[in-house]
Amino acid sequence: MALTTQPPLICKENTSVQKFPKFDDQPQAMKDFLTYRHCKSFPQLIKSTMKCGGPNKSKDIFLLLAIKSSPGNYERREAIRKTWGAEEIYRNVQVRRLFLTGIPKSQQEEKRLNKLLEIESHTYGDILQWNFQDTFYNLTLKQIMFHQWVQTWCPDVQFIFNGDDDVFVNTFNVLAYLYSLGKNGRTNHLFVGQLNIGMPPVRESYSKYYVPEELFSGNLFLPYCGGGGIIMSGFTTQSIFKASKKIPLFPIDDAYLGMCLDQAGLKPDNHEGMKTYGISLSGSVDSFDPCYYQYMLMVHRFMPYEMLVMWNALQIKRFGCKRNTNSQKLNKQKQ
Repeated sequence: MALTTQPPLICKENTSVQKFPKFDDQPQAMKDFLTYRHCKSFPQLIKSTMKCGGPNKSKDIFLLLAIKSSPGNYERREAIRKTWGAEEIYRNVQVRRLFLTGIPKSQQEEKRLNKLLEIESHTYGDILQWNFQDTFYNLTLKQIMFHQWVQTWCPDVQFIFNGDDDVFVNTFNVLAYLYSLGKNGRTNHLFVGQLNIGMPPVRESYSKYYVPEELFSGNLFLPYCGGGGIIMSGFTTQSIFKASKKIPLFPIDDAYLGMCLDQAGLKPDNHEGMKTYGISLSGSVDSFDPCYYQYMLMVHRFMPYEMLVMWNALQIKRFGCKRNTNSQKLNKQKQ
């Protein structure tokens, strides 16, 4: 954990961006993205340079949990710290945790929320903060800045779970899965999640996923994994960062990662145990039944209190579920 003392650098706006076709017709969030799209480097306000023990000791880190979190999401971070994000040694391997964040968009909240993050950093040493606004379209910037941080401060980490702060992760299952691969994450490709193939860009300007045709003319994105939760190797993390240097920033972060993988000559893969869109069961079936989560790696969209309840339930029910029955129910819902 370290704080910067130097004054923040300012990324100057691209004054020629108004030549972008139909620029004046774009929503304000898209105008802002296009105006500062060229800015791919920002100073760190909280660096956490020793999270992996320094570059030379990062080979000791088997799994780094890198969680994207907005400054105000304190309750989510606390719930993760107390549950699946606990920094422990599992079966003789080290797991470490980082929350990736920017600065509040509201200047009124900036001072107190930055102070909150500073307190969290001093208490837990798990905050990585950059001096750019924490907005949806800046998730891509946050992602690439994190990959750069890994290359500098944690270059020999084996594997990374990269996800949102409203996901529930069964850390034991993630580790078991990684063990089963028998791969060295420093030298082998791995990029798995809920795979999306043939996904079209959203053209409705009112949607937060909106992509104007002038920015992306294609009808379909390249294959990518949903950004709610992805497991990747250290090798792939660095490959993505190298590829990103050749690709302009894109407003949809997970689709951008698919572009970077393609540039690097790598492919994303699917894992049935990673549910970016959550678990949805019809009828009177309780989708919050711990038995459905006992064999999952990651499920999206959890409230902080739900993380605590589910984590506790899994410790109790770890050996009390019938796998075949629940697997059949889940498979039936997918058909």
